[in-house]
Amino acid sequence: MPNVAWSYSALKTFQSCPKKYYHLKVVKDVKDSPSEIMLYGVDAHKSAELYIAKDVDIPAKYEFMRKQLDTLKRLEGTKYCELKFGLTKDMEPCGFFDKEVWLRGAIDLLIVNEKTGTARMVDYKFGKSKNADTSQLQLMSLAVFKLFPEVTKVKAGLLFCPEDKMIPVQYRNDDAPKMWMDWLPEVLRLESAYESGVWNPVPSGLCKAWCPVISCAHNGKHK
Repeated sequence: MPNVAWSYSALKTFQSCPKKYYHLKVVKDVKDSPSEIMLYGVDAHKSAELYIAKDVDIPAKYEFMRKQLDTLKRLEGTKYCELKFGLTKDMEPCGFFDKEVWLRGAIDLLIVNEKTGTARMVDYKFGKSKNADTSQLQLMSLAVFKLFPEVTKVKAGLLFCPEDKMIPVQYRNDDAPKMWMDWLPEVLRLESAYESGVWNPVPSGLCKAWCPVISCAHNGKHK
């Protein structure tokens, strides 16, 4: 079986509905239309990247982020903005689009302090903090331990910019083997679906109005 490359968002799509994943990621006969909040987030992410990496001033509409970003800019360490990475199945770093890539990811902001062996990682959010899910931070931290072997601890957080609220978490490299077990069984399930060709739908409240797979019997636009 060919190497199956995955990412946090791809795995989440598979978990929510294998049939939707199949149409979006395998045969690619449909596309998910970005929402207004998603487009807003992409633009805001770019503004944050330019401000921290190149000191390009923040547009007036994102002025509310200045204080938060200034705090991050003052932190000691090498700063990586919108860091795209790849890992092979042997957990070796590789290019994002390399043939042997197994895990792909992107980190909004990573600050590596070589002196202390500590990294700070921030994921900018523009939705509501009541729906906070830190699982992506765990996966990205596992990748950081492979990309930067000198890092033994990651201090991570979801930064809900409009609310000026940080949801902090910490991860240690010593715990990495246990943390990988939160992901590997689900990746194996994804790989098994590729091998068997079975992509069963999982109906939910989002099917009728939001799913782009119109051919699915559970879609409200199905004919």
